[in-house]
Amino acid sequence: MSVLHRVLIIDGHPDPQTRHLNHVLADAYAEGAAAAGHEVRRLSIAALDFPLLRSQKQWQDPEALPPALRPAQEDIAWCEHLVLFFPLWLGEMPALVKGFLEQVLRPGFAVEADGASAFGRKALQGRSARLVVTMGMPALIYRWYFRAHSLKSLERNVLGFVGFAPIEETLVGGVDQIDERGLARWQARMRHLGRADGS
Repeated sequence: MSVLHRVLIIDGHPDPQTRHLNHVLADAYAEGAAAAGHEVRRLSIAALDFPLLRSQKQWQDPEALPPALRPAQEDIAWCEHLVLFFPLWLGEMPALVKGFLEQVLRPGFAVEADGASAFGRKALQGRSARLVVTMGMPALIYRWYFRAHSLKSLERNVLGFVGFAPIEETLVGGVDQIDERGLARWQARMRHLGRADGS
């Protein structure tokens, strides 16, 4: 018997004006999750207005969190399963996604002081995650030649550091060559993952 979960879908495509593959895949995932009975919330990073952090002092000050990001923290605290969609830009997540994560994953929220550990306590334990990354190159090239280095860093040094586990990944490569039939297959796969993830 599957267990129903609270699912947060974060759309990390920086372009708020044009509909991209990331948006289509996120919609399909949300459809699958809702059909399975999971409670779903959605968040678009491009719709949020926030500055970049410029100092450690800013990061460590909980009062410096931009008001526009307080609901995002509340959604992250609420969820049991987080799904982050973003395109690969210059081999990395877009700067807007990095800036968002730096802002919301602050001490006191994502990590708490712990005298027994120099790294602190992972405050977001008990949550799983999936990363869905689109890219122009074939996914196998990114995974085997480039060793998916930026994705592994995000999994280990960011999400894993604050407690997310397990973290699954779905790589969608060769996006410029995806035709209507290929898109339909990816949408079907996203619906399946939306139904199955966290269950």
